[in-house]
Amino acid sequence: MNHTQSLFADAEDENLDRAQPLAARMRPQRLSEFIGQQHVLGEGKLLRRMIDAGRLGSIILSGPPGTGKTTLAHLLAIETGSELRTLSAVSSGVKDVREVLAWATDTIASGGSRPLLFIDEIHRFSKSQQDALLPDVEAGVVALIGATTSNPYFAVNGALLSRSQLFQLEALKPDDIRQLLTRAMQDCERGLADRQIEVHADAIDYLATASEGDARRALSALEVAVLSCQPGSSGVTREIAIETLGSRMGGYDGSGDDHYDLASALIKSMRGSDVDASLYWLARMLEGGEDIRFLCRRLVILASEDIGNADPQALGLAVSAMQACEFIGLPECQLTLSQTVAYLALAPKSNAATAAIGQARRDVRENDIVPVPKHLRDSHYDGAAELGHGEGYQYSHHSEDGIATQEYLGVDRTYYEPVDRGFETELRQRIDKIKKRLKGS
Repeated sequence: MNHTQSLFADAEDENLDRAQPLAARMRPQRLSEFIGQQHVLGEGKLLRRMIDAGRLGSIILSGPPGTGKTTLAHLLAIETGSELRTLSAVSSGVKDVREVLAWATDTIASGGSRPLLFIDEIHRFSKSQQDALLPDVEAGVVALIGATTSNPYFAVNGALLSRSQLFQLEALKPDDIRQLLTRAMQDCERGLADRQIEVHADAIDYLATASEGDARRALSALEVAVLSCQPGSSGVTREIAIETLGSRMGGYDGSGDDHYDLASALIKSMRGSDVDASLYWLARMLEGGEDIRFLCRRLVILASEDIGNADPQALGLAVSAMQACEFIGLPECQLTLSQTVAYLALAPKSNAATAAIGQARRDVRENDIVPVPKHLRDSHYDGAAELGHGEGYQYSHHSEDGIATQEYLGVDRTYYEPVDRGFETELRQRIDKIKKRLKGS
């Protein structure tokens, strides 16, 4: 390359660097610049020991968006002096995987060190694509670094997961993001210092706390806020930061861990009778755009599973809420959901009905089948009398208290045991009275 070509190449590289978003420009160049994740990168931690030893093996990095998975993959290559190839599960197929693995095999065969293969969003790879990685990962031809925002135990092939070390990255703390934002404002070469725009401390604080641990989102919002301000203006205020960041639920994944974790938190808070926590988790799911039908189904299930006959009205209210939400939709049905969640959270709790059907079905599966007593069998057909079906049956309404003293099962079993809460207190008293009458049979 001659001098003129070199100048053009340098200029092109500089222009490409300038075009990168702030989050990309501010990626650390060395591991010492990496902020956060000390639970896996701190002194003495496994990943740190693997880096220091220069032998990574295959690893899976999982965690929310913006926690540094891609950045960490590149830094691991730098720190271990390894060549890195990158594939995106969104745009790469089995052919691309095999080409990279063939290159890795050639590299090893020619005496080179084991290269690193970084696959972003590895959870988007099909089972066959993940299977294509197994032989070379197992043989040590390539060190795989997979990144996923999904639960790896659900999203990654079990065989591949068993051959890899799993590291869970956590959402960055506000102090970590505050440090990143401050660094970006002070950096003249890669950051925004040359813009000479003041960013108020409360704006930095807001972005650090409201970005939900997502460094990329915080830096992107900061960049838009700074670039939209004119020199000589009052700078980036908290109000501008709020407007720029937009919805705080931008990272909600309605089909992944957010969906299941928030649903779990909502159900467990209602089961635990904490009405305020229940309403908070409901709000989180609504703000994230959760499917209203899914929420309604969960409320109907909880009304039977965790409240049962301690408050028989709970199921009726949950079903009514489901019908009302289907009829009126958002935004108004949030009022119905709030009313229902508050009621269910504060209702007396019992899982007696849940435990009863579980125990009864287990009994049916695991023990001898109990035959239907003859007097309870269907007698409404020709020939039933000859078989003795229905013979001796006592019609309950002919008894003064509506209880006929006869056998209904033929063996001694107890499944439903009401608790001493809510309406089940009365049901327990009724059961005691009924059992005394039935024992007379």
